[in-house]
Amino acid sequence: MTHDTNMLGEYLRARRELVTPASVGLPRLGVRRVPGLRREEVALLAGISTDYYLRLEQGRDRNPSVQVLESLARVLQLDDAGTAYLLGLGSDRPRRRRRRPRKEAVPAGIRGLLDSLAQPAFLEGRCFDVLAANPLATALSPRLVAGRNRLRDVFLDPAERSLYPAWEEATAGLVAGFRQSVGTDTDDPRFIELVGELSLASDRFRRLWARHDVRSREGASVTLDHPQVGALTLNREKLVVSGSAGLVLVVYHADRGGENAEKLGLLSSYQAAPVTEAPANRTARPTHDDQRRKPAPR
Repeated sequence: MTHDTNMLGEYLRARRELVTPASVGLPRLGVRRVPGLRREEVALLAGISTDYYLRLEQGRDRNPSVQVLESLARVLQLDDAGTAYLLGLGSDRPRRRRRRPRKEAVPAGIRGLLDSLAQPAFLEGRCFDVLAANPLATALSPRLVAGRNRLRDVFLDPAERSLYPAWEEATAGLVAGFRQSVGTDTDDPRFIELVGELSLASDRFRRLWARHDVRSREGASVTLDHPQVGALTLNREKLVVSGSAGLVLVVYHADRGGENAEKLGLLSSYQAAPVTEAPANRTARPTHDDQRRKPAPR
């Protein structure tokens, strides 16, 4: 899966299949062979020729103008993240040879910050590998430890899936954020490994990946069904680490003075441990052990 693939055409085709004729003011007449818009309808609404749009989808023209891409984004009803992704796919980039696996290291300042935070927090790599986590994050989920991968756990680990009452919504957001994080850098061996494994192991991942949804990695409210404290609603912030190649610090916190803050306080009484950190050159696949922290003796 390299830059030689027709990423622009695949994205255009996937997105037009999700746009209904009624949503763009077209009458639905007769039997339609496609679930969304036809190619000629997209071309008409974008103000370009059908032949030119066909060349874009087939990968015979990979460098359309910004104006054309913005018109297509409007027709395909893309949000800001989707539009930025489309513009990136249409930019003229030199081809690069496949590189060695990335080495994602934990900055010393972030390691110290994790150790000092009184909220659950972990450091996430470009492919959603957990690079470091503090003890309260591990109390939130035993899978939040260095060496694990968020995509693999949420899709393939039943215990992690059970944490999310709205699992389908959570997985949709996770995959869309993953696509935005990787962008056009699809020759990354880590990316190739993950997409290949999850496409074979998870029907849900395969369907979501085919949609080509894109979403910025940003904060949101998340509700967990925690085995120790029950329903727990937290604010999840995603903070880009300056000077890094796509590292994100994820921090969970509760609104002050409420039931969720009390429950988070209960989790903080679990056994503390030093910040866990992945090796700088991680190549081994995470093991599926149960690393749940036990309550400290009273």
